[in-house]
Amino acid sequence: MKQLLTILILAFAIHVSAQMDTTIYKVVEEAPRFPGCEMLDTTNAYKSQCAQRALLIFVNQNVNYPFEARDNNVEGTVVVSFVVEKDGYVSNASLLKDIGSGCGDEAMRVVNGMNEALKDAKLTWTPGKNKGKPVRAQVTLPIKFKLEDPKDYVIVNYRDTVYIVVDDSLTFKDGDAALQQFFAKNLKYPERFKDSCLIGTMDMTLLAEPDGYVEVLDLSDYWNLGNDFRWEAVKTATATWGLWNPAVRKGRQVPSSVEISVDFRPDAGRCPQAIAKYEKAVKLAEEGSDIFNEGMQEEGVAKLTEALAIFPNNANFLYLRGQAYMNMNRLTESCEDLQKVRGIVYLDVVEKLIPLICK
Repeated sequence: MKQLLTILILAFAIHVSAQMDTTIYKVVEEAPRFPGCEMLDTTNAYKSQCAQRALLIFVNQNVNYPFEARDNNVEGTVVVSFVVEKDGYVSNASLLKDIGSGCGDEAMRVVNGMNEALKDAKLTWTPGKNKGKPVRAQVTLPIKFKLEDPKDYVIVNYRDTVYIVVDDSLTFKDGDAALQQFFAKNLKYPERFKDSCLIGTMDMTLLAEPDGYVEVLDLSDYWNLGNDFRWEAVKTATATWGLWNPAVRKGRQVPSSVEISVDFRPDAGRCPQAIAKYEKAVKLAEEGSDIFNEGMQEEGVAKLTEALAIFPNNANFLYLRGQAYMNMNRLTESCEDLQKVRGIVYLDVVEKLIPLICK
């Protein structure tokens, strides 16, 4: 009986040990992969190549060349190490090689911020595997710091090339008036909201490829109109396929982007009060911004506050007043406005400002 009990305890201990494997493997049968390539219907080897490119793009987009390093012409490669956990997040970041002048600290900042960036994008690494089972795997990442002239383009969404330096800009065929007419004709007010009197403006960033393909890179729903309105805006924007004159750089047509705004207005006969309130608030916000920029700061903020009294949850008005407060060094009030903006719409500039002013 004692022997049987000993065997059972031993078997249980082996089972628990297997479940609680905390070993960090430096060599694995299947290496961990940065997200973005798992949907590809191809081999793991190709997915790994794709993942390495995606990781390189992520690092290049997030690393800021330290001022001290630029000032001292410091170049070279920093090497960092981290662990990809079984759940796809990273831990145990360490600096293996530094070149000084803040480069090592910057590399560590990017690696330590990776989890938050992935969570925001609802992504995780594909963990390393041994015998088909996820394991904790160590990754060594070289990050090159090299001084060079700024590129003519940027990479967005880890895949789309967007030229920001062009010789001939992206334009709508037949001009801006034709673009306005296209949206006036094709943008539909969502049917099930006909009696809601919802009203507002959305800003979109469109990418137009040389072959005519159009994609919405970003959409800001300042008025929090909702998914039905966003869908109509995206559907109308992408319907401009083939209607753009591509941007040109060094004699070659290149993908480029353009910012456009679209207005959703309910039927005037059904919602005259909503339209009148909208027009009044927009006018107040425009006047407030203008006179603030002319030096009349208190008067400008007062106008923006009047606009917000009409539409308290308008992200655009809140952002404008938050900026005004920031310029007046009224950081507590600026923080409050920008925090409200964050609760309504994602704006990259707001995400960067909040950590600086909300202390």
